[in-house]
Amino acid sequence: QVQLVESGGGLVQAGGSLRLSCVVSGGTLSSYALGWFRQAPGAEREFVAAIAWSGTMTKYSDSVKGRFTISRDNEKNTAYLQMNSLDPEDTAVYLCAAHRHPYGTSRASREYDFWGQGTQVTVSS
Repeated sequence: QVQLVESGGGLVQAGGSLRLSCVVSGGTLSSYALGWFRQAPGAEREFVAAIAWSGTMTKYSDSVKGRFTISRDNEKNTAYLQMNSLDPEDTAVYLCAAHRHPYGTSRASREYDFWGQGTQVTVSS
């Protein structure tokens, strides 16, 4: 069973940065595409970014493009989300997800097969 564990969330002031990590166990990271999603209270789960198994293909939502960077280290079984120029509207629980298809960089959360529990990111104004 593939398990994902996120870390790196916290409280940061507007304009600040955070780096989230997602450690994958129970499977070979290079077999999966990975995505980051976020969910604010009372809101639907929102696509943030995705990366193919090789790291050569990435996608971003328009709201984070140019501020966030997704990356992965298959040898460490870890994916990252570097978040810069954070805004209070970025406040949410951030979740990591794995897609069975190695190029499955989908924006649709329903297409992902495994999910972590999430890490809280709070941006103060």
